[in-house]
Amino acid sequence: MVHALAPYFCDAASVYLLQRWLLQEHGGQLPDPPQIEARRLALRIGAQNPENWESLLPVGEVLVFPRETPYARAVATGQSQLLDGVDGHTVQRLRRTGRGDASVEALVRSASFLIVPLRLRGTAVGFIACTRGPGRTPFTRGDAVAVEVLGARACVALDNARRYERERLTALAIRRSLLPEAGQCHEGCRIAHGYRPAGQDVIGGDWFDVLPRRGRRVGMVVGDAMGHGPESAVAMIQLRTAVRTLAALDLDPADLMRHLDTVAGDTPGASFATCMYAEWDADLCTCTFVGAGHPPPLVRGPSGPARRVALTTAGLPLGLGAGRYEPTVLHVPEPSLLLLYSDGLVESRTRDIDQGITRLARALDEGAAQLSDPEHPDALPSLCRHLLEDTVGQDAATDDRTLLLAELAPGKK
Repeated sequence: MVHALAPYFCDAASVYLLQRWLLQEHGGQLPDPPQIEARRLALRIGAQNPENWESLLPVGEVLVFPRETPYARAVATGQSQLLDGVDGHTVQRLRRTGRGDASVEALVRSASFLIVPLRLRGTAVGFIACTRGPGRTPFTRGDAVAVEVLGARACVALDNARRYERERLTALAIRRSLLPEAGQCHEGCRIAHGYRPAGQDVIGGDWFDVLPRRGRRVGMVVGDAMGHGPESAVAMIQLRTAVRTLAALDLDPADLMRHLDTVAGDTPGASFATCMYAEWDADLCTCTFVGAGHPPPLVRGPSGPARRVALTTAGLPLGLGAGRYEPTVLHVPEPSLLLLYSDGLVESRTRDIDQGITRLARALDEGAAQLSDPEHPDALPSLCRHLLEDTVGQDAATDDRTLLLAELAPGKK
């Protein structure tokens, strides 16, 4: 905006946004406050002026403008202010800042001064300040209208930017709140996870969690609510919360999934969500799986290769009310790797899910073989990164990619 105005339209141009609007403080605003606080967002001085303006009038500075200044009047009335010169409040402030600088004196002797309010849906959010020197034609009402049009377009861009930023921060906050600790150690089990969203600021329906159970048991779950955006995020949050609540009741895996199916049926957007639940018992050396239309887990023994867990039944997606959720109990007598994952890791537009699972199993074998020290604290997170990077392809950004990797250690405390 300031580059569009200076130096051809005016000698100096600056843009200010109200501090309360930037901080999104909307309550308790008086129609004509005794003063306003505004942050200087941009400044451009004509090419003939010295380069020290950035130190004299720094971008980002917050200024207080009393009610009697043209800035506060423009904000309060919504009307542009045309003046024959810079107002007295600004003159004093510039002279204090410039300390006798000749260029400052030239600016305060400007022949014409224009303040245009920035308004968004009827509410002032800031203003534009323009000055012309003695050698130029003073501003006219037509000039003010031209700047008002420019300001109106800028306000639309500002509004879109803030809406986008609000949604982005909300998505990031939700995403951070749903991620378990980076690495977790339980009796007889070490767990790490990996996650790559479909887009930088997009939140999808993938979720995962680690749930300590009574005794030397730990539950692990990976799920996927269909779609992206707020609706799938809300469904995902409710399903994740439900699993935590059901796990706290110490239900067996099959009962937990049946109750989760009922919850999903009553949750908008949660129908057809998929889920894989695994419960490791370090004392019994067993891992119990219950699936709801989700891709099968992978297990890799000490010498490999990684293989799919042959589930008793794949189960129907959640929320249909007719699912038969039967447990599959796998005996794990030796230290093994267990991998739960979402379909974004194995399915794309260029390959079917079976090919993707085969590729993921191969990547698990390769990554496990490359671990120099399996006992190192970063070994599992490093393997997670390897698996995520191996799935990156031309369709990798179309869906979230989520995995939960556990090192099962039978009998180890």
